[in-house]
Amino acid sequence: DAGSSVEEMEFNWDEYLEDTGATAAPHGSFKHVDTSLQNGFAPGMKLEVAVKSDQNTYWVATIITTCGQLLLLRYDGYGEDRKADFWCDILTADLHPIGWCEQNKKILKVPEGIKDKIPDQEEFLQRVLKGACSAPANLLEGLHRGKNPLDLIAPGSRLELQNIRDSLEAWIVNVVENVGGRLKLRYEGLEDLDKFDQWLFYLDPFLHQVGWAAQHGYSLQPPLAIRSLRSEADWQEILKKVKEEEEESSVPTDLFKDKPVIGVHSFSEGMKLEAVDPMAPFVISPATVLKVYNDKYFLIEMDDLRPERAPSQRYVCHVNSAGIFPVQWSLKNGLHLSPPPGYPGQDFDWADYLKQCGAEAAPQSCFPLLTSDHGFKENMKLEAVNPVDPEEVCIATVTKLKDSYLWLQLEGSKKPVPECIVSVESMNIFPVGWCETNGYQLRPPRKAIVNKQKKIAVVQPEKQILSSRTVHDGLKNQELNSSDSVVINGKYCCPKIYFNHRCFSGPYLNKGRIAELPQSVGPGNCVLVLKEVLTLLINAAYKPSRVLRELQLDEEAAWHGHGETLKAKYKGKSYRATVEVVRTADRVADFCRKTCIKLECCPNLFGPQMVLDKCSENCSVLTKTKYTHYYGKRKNKRIGRPPGGHSNMEVAMKKPNKRRKRRKHFFVHKKKRSSASVDNTPAGSPQGSGAEEEDDQDESELSHSLAQDRDKRKRKLRTFSFSDDENKPPSPKDIKMEVAEKLQLDSNPLEWSVADVVRFLKSTDCAPLARIFLDQEIDGQALLLLTLPTVQECMDLKLGPAIKLCHHIERVKLAFYQQFAN
Repeated sequence: DAGSSVEEMEFNWDEYLEDTGATAAPHGSFKHVDTSLQNGFAPGMKLEVAVKSDQNTYWVATIITTCGQLLLLRYDGYGEDRKADFWCDILTADLHPIGWCEQNKKILKVPEGIKDKIPDQEEFLQRVLKGACSAPANLLEGLHRGKNPLDLIAPGSRLELQNIRDSLEAWIVNVVENVGGRLKLRYEGLEDLDKFDQWLFYLDPFLHQVGWAAQHGYSLQPPLAIRSLRSEADWQEILKKVKEEEEESSVPTDLFKDKPVIGVHSFSEGMKLEAVDPMAPFVISPATVLKVYNDKYFLIEMDDLRPERAPSQRYVCHVNSAGIFPVQWSLKNGLHLSPPPGYPGQDFDWADYLKQCGAEAAPQSCFPLLTSDHGFKENMKLEAVNPVDPEEVCIATVTKLKDSYLWLQLEGSKKPVPECIVSVESMNIFPVGWCETNGYQLRPPRKAIVNKQKKIAVVQPEKQILSSRTVHDGLKNQELNSSDSVVINGKYCCPKIYFNHRCFSGPYLNKGRIAELPQSVGPGNCVLVLKEVLTLLINAAYKPSRVLRELQLDEEAAWHGHGETLKAKYKGKSYRATVEVVRTADRVADFCRKTCIKLECCPNLFGPQMVLDKCSENCSVLTKTKYTHYYGKRKNKRIGRPPGGHSNMEVAMKKPNKRRKRRKHFFVHKKKRSSASVDNTPAGSPQGSGAEEEDDQDESELSHSLAQDRDKRKRKLRTFSFSDDENKPPSPKDIKMEVAEKLQLDSNPLEWSVADVVRFLKSTDCAPLARIFLDQEIDGQALLLLTLPTVQECMDLKLGPAIKLCHHIERVKLAFYQQFAN
């Protein structure tokens, strides 16, 4: 019913992190997630692209960055000039691999904008294409065009899974579900029986494309656990059917090119080691190499000394398997080693045990070197699979780290789970927000920090014209200017953001701390990735509170992005401010560049482009004085808060030995530092720069009573304000739409060309917007698909002009229904 509503409770990661005082593990620490987002295209690849001004000619372009099915391209000849960069959608744009024009008798012609820079086209092409890497033809043509490789693993696809419990035999599995590369698998032949289902990430070294077993000399046999469910004849019939349907349900081999390579091991039968049981990864216990299959695989069994021992826990390993350690590793790292069941006493001693068993310890050389360079720290939060119930993905807290292993405390699981031991390279851990991004239920903590109840109104969907087409198809947007707003159909949208440590860091950021930042963050959700980038920059500042204040949203400025609350700590105080971040990939590069200029550092210090050797801004040869002159803001107004209003930044005053609700105070104008004051500038801070113009707000002043202060906070705690009539969204009573006379169309709008649409708009009071329709090639069919949200998002219009435009579009729709729909 139109008046009905639904109430729901939502877990909110931002509020939870704020309440717990924890930070999220960096996105770059989850390599398997990073790999899963790659679309096969890479920066630097070249292709042949139709020239926008002349669709019958083509020119060579280089991929600058990728984002889902979108490519940011630059025609060869523009050099480092990024002004002409443009976005292309792989699905709709006229893109081809290098050599396509020659094969198909098409014309390669220099675009008008760079004609004067390339006097000899043939010589130029020979030079730029020498040793160049072409974009793969299979990703630009055919069924795989524009698809994220991960999406090719659809439900119903078949793979081969090695039996990791007791042999090297493999069996076919069906993909039941694909959640961001995490696959729910069911053995072939079990139909609807889900008892033996497994969850594995698609890059798991024991998961392969169909045909792998035969190629590597392994037999295809159902695991012992399910073999008795059918007769041998039934299993052979199932195998025959799979081979007949192999082409229909197989997954492209290229999908597994990024799988970890299994190396050669040097273990021998009978060797002892320490191990974590992957089925119950809660303790480290003694284990034995039970069998060596070949130079790649061996079988490990968890030791059990009981006379009537339970079924042994055994599993197949390779040299890089997680959870196997040399003897005495636990002792050297101050960890408890659980004695095997049946061992007399609790004080386990390896020397006595080896003597008692008559066994030798596996030498240190059998084990790969462990690393601590992974980005995880204690108390960081992430999302992790519950090893007891793999259907569950829970909130996890890093409680301890040793080398490349984490101890995780899971929250919110249906049944309490002890601390889990996982490798930093485990494919069962994910960054904060992964479940939400992939539409999977994250188990919230039992005492969850939740949003206030949201009422979701159920509204009637709009009538759709040409339901077989989407707005995306209707727009026919073959080429998108890099300044246009782009709606991305992918789950992730932000490309990798690189920290280019060699670039000039400016007066606010500490060069040493910048050098310690990770090489890149992302890719991932735009808001989450940019929030992480800004947090890293704030923490790398001489005075984090000052950088936070530079980044904070100016309430009087036009506001087009998404408000995010960021925090900074300095001299025992906590500061918070609302910062604007962009939500779509096409705005990321410009956002990064503007933020760099705001911080008076090199515009390439961070962004979606990696600076390899020489920075295009030549920042290394500029002195700080010159650099501030070129890129500094040279503001005349004070920065503490915008004129006539208060800053949206808050400071939380810590009071020792008392746990009480934090009071949030607004920044006030800063006092000038007296000549007698002590200079607390950290060593290495640039003198005479913008960082020294104002004090760092060591004290907050309260000039009103508590009641007045509380009222003021209520009034001012908002993400933005409108400073003039232009930015203020019109209220219903302000919008006076004159009832236009009934529109009579001379022709069916379904048949309108782009020129017809532009001609119609020029006859209305929305004539200035006609240029947008011309640039985006919106014809009559696309026009009829436009709605208010689409207009606002795709054309970046404010609410008032968007409403006015949609009024005319609705007139066309009404006339279409009345004159032509029948």
